[in-house]
Amino acid sequence: MTTAPISLQDLQRRLYVKAKAEKDWRFWGLYVHVGKLETLRAAYVMAKENDGAPGIDGVTFEAIEAAGVEPFLAQLRAELVTRTYWPLRNRRVEIPKDGGKVRVLGIAAIRDRVVQGALKLILEPIFEADFHDGSYGYRPKRTAQQAVDRVAEAIVRNKTRVIDVDLAAYFDSVRHDRLLAKVARRVNDRDILHLLKLMLKAAGKRGVPQGSVISPLLSNIYLTEVDAMLERAKAVTANGTHTYVEYARYADDLVILVNNDRRQDWLVEAVPQRLREELAKLDLRLNEEKSRIVDLSRGESFGFLGFDFRRLRSLRGRWRPQYTPKQKKRTALLQGLKEVFRRSRSQPVAALIAEINPKLRGWVNYFRIGHASRCFAFVRQWVERKVRRHLMRARNRRGFGWKRWSTAWLYDQLGLFADYRVRYLSRA
Repeated sequence: MTTAPISLQDLQRRLYVKAKAEKDWRFWGLYVHVGKLETLRAAYVMAKENDGAPGIDGVTFEAIEAAGVEPFLAQLRAELVTRTYWPLRNRRVEIPKDGGKVRVLGIAAIRDRVVQGALKLILEPIFEADFHDGSYGYRPKRTAQQAVDRVAEAIVRNKTRVIDVDLAAYFDSVRHDRLLAKVARRVNDRDILHLLKLMLKAAGKRGVPQGSVISPLLSNIYLTEVDAMLERAKAVTANGTHTYVEYARYADDLVILVNNDRRQDWLVEAVPQRLREELAKLDLRLNEEKSRIVDLSRGESFGFLGFDFRRLRSLRGRWRPQYTPKQKKRTALLQGLKEVFRRSRSQPVAALIAEINPKLRGWVNYFRIGHASRCFAFVRQWVERKVRRHLMRARNRRGFGWKRWSTAWLYDQLGLFADYRVRYLSRA
């Protein structure tokens, strides 16, 4: 994780404290901080760590560093200070999805990623003070695993009727005028709002581009009032410290859980109705085909952030949530690895392992919570067999070499990824 310069950290801390203490305060004089070299340096480091393909101008990080990072940042600063900065159009990239669909990413030029990052560094502390506990998407010190754990904890507390929400084309539907109005509630700085407007226009007439540095922050700002509505629903229906409604949102992925008490049946209808009303204010709508109500007490299941959730009775007779990696997520991993094995048939095994280890590590680290042990065992065995087959092919032999190489040798000597342990998040 990147550590911002101390003076920038102090500014961020002061902005957060002020925003937290005064909910109606509108901040001014922010633009000068976006154009500071220390802010741009911190933004450049973050962009470099995230790496990514070049934008529409084709400029890479290697080209920037060959010419000098400081002159590059000085040029950006000069354009910001003189108000001559103008973002380039995003490069559109289509990523295949399930069902033959595609997700369109907007890849900004590196110069624009740096400016977006600088703007995010200044705006994020202000709006972070307004975000709610149920929101987890792309926020500091918050992870998708924590959102999954929040859902599991709600199921433990007998909230087994689940409203599985799917927003229709959310990132493409955000209205720029309403988003800018939401930012203006907290920001009284015309230069900041003008800069943000330029960034949004570079992506099109509507929506925020997926893949943009500042898009996650903007998407959270746009949906904050939805979170606020759900927080009010929790509060007004609570009985002392006991709540009958819980929710977790990660960007546009949202699930709402309602208590299994039949006296709370009205909530199963009232909450979706209020949600539709709130979304209508934002000119958003539900994907009615994918949004549904699930009753875990009847053996039904639902998906959230790549996990399948259901409720099972433990050996001690207690009901507990079970959440495992989705079958399609495992299939996608193995298909990707299979392509690497196919492409690397003539390569040394060390090069093969160097390529598959990061993929395995990233996938396992994401899913190593809940009840992933059986899935992990399948993946581990599948990968081990593929590596053994690769070794035998290199020797023009059949089989898997079970007697030739021990399992320990594959992991200790070849360095094949071996950490498939499941871990549990600590709950406060």
